[in-house]
Amino acid sequence: MTDKAGTPAEPDGPTGDGAEPSRADADATGAGSGPDPAPGGAEESGAEEGSDAGTDGPANASPHRRHWLRWAALGTSVVVLAAAGTGWWLYRKLDGNITTDTSAAEELRAYEKERPTALVTDAQNILLLGSDTREGEGNDRYGKDEDGSQRSDTTILLHIAGDRRSATAMSIPRDLMVTIPSCGRPDGKRTRAQTAQFNWAYQFGGAACTIRTVEKFTGIRVDHHMVIDFRGFKDMVDAVDGVEVCLAEPIDDKAARLKLRAGRQTLHGEEALGFVRARKTLGNGSDTERMERQQQFLGALVKKVQSNGVLLNPTRLYPVLDAATKSITTDAGLDSLKDLYDLTRALRNVPTEKVQFLTVPRQPYHLDPNRDELVQPEASELFERLRADTEVAVVPEKEETDRGAADGASPGPTPTFSGTNAAEGMCE
Repeated sequence: MTDKAGTPAEPDGPTGDGAEPSRADADATGAGSGPDPAPGGAEESGAEEGSDAGTDGPANASPHRRHWLRWAALGTSVVVLAAAGTGWWLYRKLDGNITTDTSAAEELRAYEKERPTALVTDAQNILLLGSDTREGEGNDRYGKDEDGSQRSDTTILLHIAGDRRSATAMSIPRDLMVTIPSCGRPDGKRTRAQTAQFNWAYQFGGAACTIRTVEKFTGIRVDHHMVIDFRGFKDMVDAVDGVEVCLAEPIDDKAARLKLRAGRQTLHGEEALGFVRARKTLGNGSDTERMERQQQFLGALVKKVQSNGVLLNPTRLYPVLDAATKSITTDAGLDSLKDLYDLTRALRNVPTEKVQFLTVPRQPYHLDPNRDELVQPEASELFERLRADTEVAVVPEKEETDRGAADGASPGPTPTFSGTNAAEGMCE
């Protein structure tokens, strides 16, 4: 007989407690070899009590105790194997949720010579795209894609510092006027190079066209990209039991399917999505204000994830990973659970005050005030600092204005950019 490891199993002993073995049994097991026992059975007594010769180990334990130990070992083995099997099943499930974007890699390889060179190998730049596609379960309620097209509703370039002590998320306005290169379309045709609003790049040629556009006007090498749809965002918010926001006044936005009271409250999936997408009836109705609201909400989400210990608690981390992996499309460098775990681990120990959010410096486009253009040289300076992985100081807009007025707007050794960080939250 062998156990799970293939080693010989110990033969069963007598079933009665304290039963003495017969001479035949003793001879068969070797118990009868050697000197005869001393009168009075002293050696037998010592063997059972384990008092004289260190014979209290499992091999010399009582038959009843050996029987119990074998069952304990078997039970432990079953539990370990079951846990390992469950863990492997969960890993495979999460790993299988992720969709890989192979077409983007092909397009980027074809234009490798045009792409900028990474200056710091340990730093990472990840392009996060919030797609407004109506494909996928539950997404059609937000409208129909008449021609099947989609645009990047939200675009953020996430820079993770090489020392893993800070992370900067730079929002790119959807209406920013940029030069979009010639891009391959899904139907095999190519677009012409043209000046157009930024979010057209995703409609023209998906993630690859967007990456090439970003690299062209920033000079920053994009290492990875990740596309998440409406449903994925909602599920992630629900997985952390909602995110708290504070509203100065009530909201009633029919286009975003959003109706909220004023004051402090916790938003869950559907309401959270409406809150970050709403534009027409909130504030001045600009995309600029919507981006600021998105940054504040994402900061609050990061803060909640870190403060609740989600990243260190497997039972709380699994729903977040399940929600995230179901609705994301990534490049081949991030398309496994291990890759995403490594990314999460890189961000886990970044202090919330060092998780910064800002928008690329922009102003109304000189040919159309409903569009944006870059503010120079501020934009180029920001791009260069991210590319070189040097410090980026982000301060609230009011604080930046006050500081400029106090020092006569003279540039300091470290330029500051208007934004927020995850430590501030939305109700501070």
